[in-house]
Amino acid sequence: MNQHNPNTAESLSTLLETQKTHRVQHGAPNATERKDRITRLIDLVLDNRDTIADAISADFGNRSQHETIAADIVGTAKQLKYARDHLDQWMRPEKAKIEFPLGLLGARGRIHYQPLGVVGIVSPWNFPIFLAIGPMAEAFAAGNSVMLKPSEFTPRTSDLLKSLIEASFAPHEAVVTTGGVEVAQAFTALPFDHLLFTGASTIGPHVLRAAAEHMVPTTLELGGKNPTIIAPSADMNLTVARIAAGKVFNAGQVCLAPDYVLVPRAKMEEFATALEAKLSELYPTLSGNTDVTHIVTDRQFDRLKGLVDQARSAGARVVQVNPANEDLSSTNEKILPPTLIVDADPTLDVMQDEIFGPILPIIPYDTLDQAIAFANARPRPLAAYVFAKDADEQQRVMEDTISGGACINDTIMHSTQNTLPFGGVGNSGMGAYHGLHGFKRFSHAKAVYKQIKMDSVFKALRPPYGEKFFKTMAPFLKK
Repeated sequence: MNQHNPNTAESLSTLLETQKTHRVQHGAPNATERKDRITRLIDLVLDNRDTIADAISADFGNRSQHETIAADIVGTAKQLKYARDHLDQWMRPEKAKIEFPLGLLGARGRIHYQPLGVVGIVSPWNFPIFLAIGPMAEAFAAGNSVMLKPSEFTPRTSDLLKSLIEASFAPHEAVVTTGGVEVAQAFTALPFDHLLFTGASTIGPHVLRAAAEHMVPTTLELGGKNPTIIAPSADMNLTVARIAAGKVFNAGQVCLAPDYVLVPRAKMEEFATALEAKLSELYPTLSGNTDVTHIVTDRQFDRLKGLVDQARSAGARVVQVNPANEDLSSTNEKILPPTLIVDADPTLDVMQDEIFGPILPIIPYDTLDQAIAFANARPRPLAAYVFAKDADEQQRVMEDTISGGACINDTIMHSTQNTLPFGGVGNSGMGAYHGLHGFKRFSHAKAVYKQIKMDSVFKALRPPYGEKFFKTMAPFLKK
């Protein structure tokens, strides 16, 4: 359907104008049209799941097919189906209570959710389908058209996504533009009706400044150093299993991955030993293991190795989990063994920026208050995790830390629930979507007030003012 190849600022602007003009001329899509768009996305993902998995794996060097199915295929389809199944309910105007006495006299209030127009989406490389097509579920549900800019770091997947979208959607419905930094800069400078950016915290301010030029409302889904607090009452076996799973999924290249662990000092060695054993169980071999996802680029690989080398040079205790003692340097595989930095010094580089890899610093604490204070002394993260059997410990961590989202006795899973908002706070982003929260994020909530027929009640509120004005206002001036 869509044969455009927008790769310049001029062609991007032309395409945006095409989408906006179509909306003006044809109006907002109705419920049937919106469901049809979402259904086409579902078909696109499910019918091409093997091709998608192959493209993602080729971009990574190797990406576990099981991880692709779980996150990029099933996760995306689940979000799309949820939006389609709930669309009729979301589109209904909401009744709003009208204040006394006008409500008693027949005045009515409603909130109508209208499409914003064109939603621009900039998606990252780590989940190149889920974080690209997933937001389209709610953008389409809200009645918008979409312009998508996927990551240049997964070029095969981005090109595939472009061809699949072009085959399934007209230019006024959805379009994909590919390219590097210059294209991304031109894209984020467009006068969209809303812009969603998912990516690094360091890039977020640049995106926000570009969007501000046209007063574009912006949702930023960024990252951060997600703290994981193991409380004194935690079930150690459960804690180890779930932290291990959350840390090595996609080789730790997840914005919601545990970034460091705070553990009671008396239990630090127990935790480190158990975690090493669990990771060895998950990955008994590394080289040639199709369950092991590779680091996406040489640059990322070198950055992660540099963090480990610096920690080791500084005297930190570094445990690289390589059960078969393989010489990974003799291969072309970008595999970094799961790596623990035990009793990590907070001044190490690995504790300054988001890791985005299979490295986990472990830091001891003496009191739970100390652990909470440690987490709060850093920029607000995208997620925070607490492991505790004691309800009071759970509540203390949840109430006394601020993060975009959180889990109790698990990691990452809150982002898989379409009933929960997904988003950051402070340094980790602004705004949230998923499910109804996404529908409202990509809609304009229009206040509609229907006035009563009786006009005599308003005469005292209009010139020429008299004594009745003050009598009418008197009840509202009381404390």
